[in-house]
Amino acid sequence: MLKKSILITIAIAFLIIATLVGSSIYTLYSKKEISVDPKLKEISGIEFDKQKRLWAINDGGNEPKLYRLNQDGSIAKEILVENAKNIDWEDMTQNKFGHFFLGDFGNNKNDRRWLTIYKIENPIDIKTDTTQAEIIKFTYPEMDGSPIKPNNRNFDLEAFVALGRHLYLFTKNRTEPFDGITKVYKVGDHAANFKAELIDSFKTCTTLEKLCWITSAALSPDRKKLVLLDSTSLWLFENFEGDKFFSGDVSKIDLGIVTQKEAVTFFDDNTIVFTDEEFKGIGGNAYFIKLDEATKEVIKRAKTTPITINAATK
Repeated sequence: MLKKSILITIAIAFLIIATLVGSSIYTLYSKKEISVDPKLKEISGIEFDKQKRLWAINDGGNEPKLYRLNQDGSIAKEILVENAKNIDWEDMTQNKFGHFFLGDFGNNKNDRRWLTIYKIENPIDIKTDTTQAEIIKFTYPEMDGSPIKPNNRNFDLEAFVALGRHLYLFTKNRTEPFDGITKVYKVGDHAANFKAELIDSFKTCTTLEKLCWITSAALSPDRKKLVLLDSTSLWLFENFEGDKFFSGDVSKIDLGIVTQKEAVTFFDDNTIVFTDEEFKGIGGNAYFIKLDEATKEVIKRAKTTPITINAATK
């Protein structure tokens, strides 16, 4: 009898786990729109050009190229950035003028002191298959050449956005023990050498670092929404003031099963597109989310200043 009860308990537990996993898989794959060309197996950044065509870049060690995708995910065009190296390209963003920025700032070991961002024209204005980039260099003032202690390893970077005449960099936290904090640094958007300015920070989670690493960022075209991407979620920030991105409303959108989600952008003010890398037949897709249809978990509401009524005016 006891043996039978144990078997029944195991069977019920298995069914519950299978149901949760199935639900998690559906949550992700219900958003799938296209499978990305295998040449972009390590896709790490995406952006739409002025004609709403999707462009992508590959992670470090690949060619310093941009790839335009057809609607079926195949590659339509390649552009080589002649004066660039792809040491560790990790994200791509654009400003309101349509310039693309390519972030060569991956820093897994926290040992790269000078990092690079390449600024190019909007791809529709590049008429050949090659281009030249403006080169933006930056360093963290905290990295003075001395060894980085394990509890201070927060100088890896895979996410950035452009706002006004600045670029905002969101760190990928590799602290030990993991404290879940992504820091926000600011640099200029033009060719120069910058010392990155620390302006803010935000805590994602402190459970499993690989689930909480920030791997990409994007601003909506109207510059009123910011999203940060991790392996399972989109963090959505709204109603913020200026570049105080974390000052407004914060919510979270579940993306289902864990995959190596590495790139995010906005198609329009209501539509978010993200991609994941292919690994053992899983991933390698582009997914679309409509914000007005998405289920959001409220994390924080912006503080509102109470209205004070003067007694003399009652």
